[in-house]
Amino acid sequence: MNSRRIIVTTRWLLAFSGLAGIVLVYKQWLHVNPTTVALTLLLFILVLAAEWGLRYAVVVSIAATACYNFFFLPPIGTLTIADPQNWLAIFAFLITAIIASRLSQRARNQAEEARCRQQELEVLFRLSREFLQTESVAMLVSSIPSAVTSITGARLGMLYLLDGDRIYRAGNESVSDVEIPHLRQLASTLSGTAVEGDEIQVPLRSGVRPRGVLVLRGVSISAKSSEAIGGLISISLDRAQALENVARGEAAKESERLRTLMIDSITHALRTPLTSIKGAATSLLASGIEGENAHELLTIIDEESDRLNRLVSEAVEMAQLDAQQIKMNFTSINVLKLIDHARKSCSWVEEQHPLQIIVPEALAIRGDAGFLEKVLCNLLENAAKYSTPQTPITITAEVRGDFVAISIADRGMGIDPSEQTLIFERFYRASPHRDGTMGTGMGLPISRSIVEAHGGHMDVTSQSGQGSVFTFTMPSASQITSRET
Repeated sequence: MNSRRIIVTTRWLLAFSGLAGIVLVYKQWLHVNPTTVALTLLLFILVLAAEWGLRYAVVVSIAATACYNFFFLPPIGTLTIADPQNWLAIFAFLITAIIASRLSQRARNQAEEARCRQQELEVLFRLSREFLQTESVAMLVSSIPSAVTSITGARLGMLYLLDGDRIYRAGNESVSDVEIPHLRQLASTLSGTAVEGDEIQVPLRSGVRPRGVLVLRGVSISAKSSEAIGGLISISLDRAQALENVARGEAAKESERLRTLMIDSITHALRTPLTSIKGAATSLLASGIEGENAHELLTIIDEESDRLNRLVSEAVEMAQLDAQQIKMNFTSINVLKLIDHARKSCSWVEEQHPLQIIVPEALAIRGDAGFLEKVLCNLLENAAKYSTPQTPITITAEVRGDFVAISIADRGMGIDPSEQTLIFERFYRASPHRDGTMGTGMGLPISRSIVEAHGGHMDVTSQSGQGSVFTFTMPSASQITSRET
């Protein structure tokens, strides 16, 4: 308040000082005709009106009229006007000064209003860009108060939604439980933007149905801009809700498609082992479980039963990974020890292929040992099944930034470039492998899901007839430890 008074006082002093300076210059040094003096004073008054407002211009114009009459119109040195024409000149000067000041003030007001509207348009544009970048309803309602307060400069931004009686706020002021019934009433009854002191209340609607209310404190914006902000928030919420509904619908369709595909695939995959089991059991019954073939038939039953169990287990595991129903225990794992455990779990691989392991002894990753062992087993078994017997399989590991990349390379038949992205899809098997090698097409999708659940990724590099290299990345245990400490 004191600074405001100082500014006003300083302006009045400068205005009258400027008037006195013009009169002094023309009276003492520059002897010009009264018309030049009048035009100079008029120009000074217009400058005051344009820069400081109408009240300064009007008061100074009255004072300038008196000075003009006293110092420049005969009889000089008195306020008496002898010539009737001088009366006309005095009144013309005063009226011209006041009208010109009023026009200048109007232009100033219009320019200020245009600047305010430009600022409000910029606020609306920034808010629309902020809101339309978010497609999740939960993230959107959480970010609305902070976005509105930061862009508009409000002291408090509060969003109340009737759905769930939820309040989201941003700013320095707290919200008490007593305000919730008041906000509920405002959201239900408010038909337009309301202003109470420094508080602006903007209703939010979905069509004609009340949705909530936006409360802003400590901000000065027009009612139209407030209504535009409310409409923008309502549209953004409707848009995010529509996107989520579409996503849920697409997810439901995809889930149904995968469920049908899984049932068809499992039914087709079960037919072969069941036929073998049925044939073996029938032969045993027909032969009375006697003879040299009994052991072989029992072996077939045992192997095919294991295949059935594995198929069902993989289908269930894939469904659990998709639903994020598997709990993982993350610990620091030595890569060499992890490879040793995987070698023991699928020992048959080394019976057919020599393993070459190039891994630093102290290299460690962070993850679930059981699931990562399963990933390694899947990749080793794939390399063994699709490679010529006795060709080597190489396991390497290296540090890449904050991650460790583990690669399994074989010298098999390779994968066509057009199918390298498809092999990670469920139940998909590359063309040369569909008939000659047993498999369900679930190993790689399960492995990739496990790797992605750890924050890594899996890819493949392959050339037909030259072999394949499957690489997956895991967070480095040393990098995580250094960040935590």
